[in-house]
Amino acid sequence: MTTPAVSFEFFPPKSLEASFRLWDTVQSLAPLDPRFVSVTYGAGGTTRELTRDAVGTLHRSAGLRVAAHLTCVDASREETLGIARDFATAGVKDIVALRGDPPKGTGAFRPHAQGFADSCELISALADTGDFNIRVGAYPERHPEARDEQADIDWLKRKIDAGASEAITQFFFEADTFLRFRDACARAGIDAPIVPGILPIENWQNARRFALACGTSVPQWLDDAFSTAIRDDRHDLLATAVATEMCSKLLDEGVDTLHFYTLNRPDLTRDVCHALGVTPKVALREVA
Repeated sequence: MTTPAVSFEFFPPKSLEASFRLWDTVQSLAPLDPRFVSVTYGAGGTTRELTRDAVGTLHRSAGLRVAAHLTCVDASREETLGIARDFATAGVKDIVALRGDPPKGTGAFRPHAQGFADSCELISALADTGDFNIRVGAYPERHPEARDEQADIDWLKRKIDAGASEAITQFFFEADTFLRFRDACARAGIDAPIVPGILPIENWQNARRFALACGTSVPQWLDDAFSTAIRDDRHDLLATAVATEMCSKLLDEGVDTLHFYTLNRPDLTRDVCHALGVTPKVALREVA
């Protein structure tokens, strides 16, 4: 089994306690020498400033390659590109370009009157600057707003054609879900790398609820397994085994890069990486 390259997703802290948790997560995972780490936006752009601060701190203090999430939500084109310029000035040249989710309770996405209509317009504008390596999201199962699974593949091809260099998928619970999607993308002429997004399950009920909200299938066997594991106080043991087995199958099928959604809790991600042969390589830079 080939040792994979890895990357990690964090979310920006909203409190002092959360800031310490983020830094502890970074200290735990940075020695695994990730390709990059990404920092998310909240729904509706609610963490825009926090994201910008977290990206700058990780880039300066941890010496990591940081990919900043950037969305189209609730901002004009100039405001959005202004944020991108700030990232570029700070030396951050990687962006995960997304349409973004509308603020909770506001219904479907509606573009800002002076904003980008969709992720393809954002990607094209970022590509025109020549300043960024652009990654995008992909959906191995039907997005809740998509007509069907083929529409998701068609939309991904538009994003790659607009200037994106790589896609990262929504999480999934079975390796075959990703492998079928990868094959379908290849048939559609998509030749950019598609990286599977892996969610080590910190809390099954939360993960299950999130999966149902975003269109990720929940296999009955997994539901049953976690019900038993929770009863027997073996949740984390099962979570590590499930993620490791799924990743191992992906690697056996030629996948060489994995992206982990850490939820700013590093232990399960670190344990899965170690089980896959990803071991510490570098020391974290001391904070100035």
